Amino acid sequence: MSVAGTRSLAHTLAWAGDGAAHLRGLMMRMGHDAFAAPSALPGWSRAHVLTHLARNADALINLLDWARTGVRTPAYASREQRDADIEAGAARPPAEIRADVVETSDRLARVVRAMPEQAWSAQVQNAQGRDLLAVDIPWLRAREMWIHAVDLDVGASFADMPAPMVTALLADVTVAMGEKPDCPPLHLVAPDGSTWDVGDRAAATTISGPAPSLAAWLLGRSKGRELRSSAGRTLPALPRWL
Repeated sequence: MSVAGTRSLAHTLAWAGDGAAHLRGLMMRMGHDAFAAPSALPGWSRAHVLTHLARNADALINLLDWARTGVRTPAYASREQRDADIEAGAARPPAEIRADVVETSDRLARVVRAMPEQAWSAQVQNAQGRDLLAVDIPWLRAREMWIHAVDLDVGASFADMPAPMVTALLADVTVAMGEKPDCPPLHLVAPDGSTWDVGDRAAATTISGPAPSLAAWLLGRSKGRELRSSAGRTLPALPRWL
């Protein structure tokens, strides 16, 4: 199902472009030794995260080609091949990884600019086999860039993200979490009065705090120490969002 109605293509394209620039700046400031250091993702170095982003660009180009031509072109040949490509790519010298991230990101941007207007309404499938419209692909890229910038663990945070994108991200993730039977009902409240719900509000625990902090906690990137819970000092346990 498409959620493009909650955000425009112009917005998602801008967020993806800003995210690419943001991540590129972080990457270019990393010393060579930093690439082999652990990222915030268990089992992955920073080189793994950056290689994943390069292969994600390739995958999204495949989906855009599918939308443009009508010829089925899966994001990845298989999950096993995806994982193997990331593992092998993470072992490369830092200069090769930097160049790969830049080249694939720029190539994705060129493919996006060349997309015919009517192709944005074509239906494709994501890497998990779920249907989506091509118009949602820039949102997927924006999400990848900004979230994995934080995962590099070199000083980026969800507060760096454009505020409207944080709002869209919370709307997106609360829907996904609401589909998980093991996710407790939640009522999220930001200081400006914005709210997001997971499950039945009548039974929900209210979690209050800045929108970037709510997003970081909901996506498993923060323990939420700066958040407040109506249930006391302990925040509810959450399943993985993807």
